Amino acid sequence: MGKVLVIGAAGLIGAEVVKALGAENCIAASRNAGERVDISDPQSIAALFGRLGELDGVVCAGGAARFKPWGQTTDEDWTFSLANKLLGQVNVVRYGAAHVKAGGAITLTTGLAAQYPSSGSAIITTVNAAVEAFARAVAVEPSIGVRVNIVSPGWVAETLAAMGRDPSGGIPAADVAQVAVRQLREGASGSVAPIAKR
Repeated sequence: MGKVLVIGAAGLIGAEVVKALGAENCIAASRNAGERVDISDPQSIAALFGRLGELDGVVCAGGAARFKPWGQTTDEDWTFSLANKLLGQVNVVRYGAAHVKAGGAITLTTGLAAQYPSSGSAIITTVNAAVEAFARAVAVEPSIGVRVNIVSPGWVAETLAAMGRDPSGGIPAADVAQVAVRQLREGASGSVAPIAKR
């Protein structure tokens, strides 16, 4: 596979995707490094694709959503999360599909909270499930021309460690990246690849 845009390349999973693909095969993009992009801003996404031209694929490991107890969620929490992880990834596909070669793919990132909600996950469960529904819907659009699919990890070990929790219950970011690369290369359009701790 040739040039792949990795959005969120400065983050935990994105950095591992770049390693898995090889830095020479990637265009790294994030808010703070490489090609600059803010996926909560549609104009920023459109400008990014306009600068880059034709690509072989895109992996989006960017986009944030809040994990908070129900009674503490605010309008701003919902607005932030919808604009970032949901609409941000929707707009990566909307603006990016025309720049990906036929037969290429755009792989988005959700999480197992879409299927297995827990206390405090109302926002992130909603956002992740909506992104997965979007990918399934796009898969039946005859005019899109590229595969759009999902990688859906559970808790990432390094994230648990950063939160002061036991990382043994999580999945290493490098393992998530390997599944993302597999989805990029061969995953069916509309498919969701779940990654749970074995």
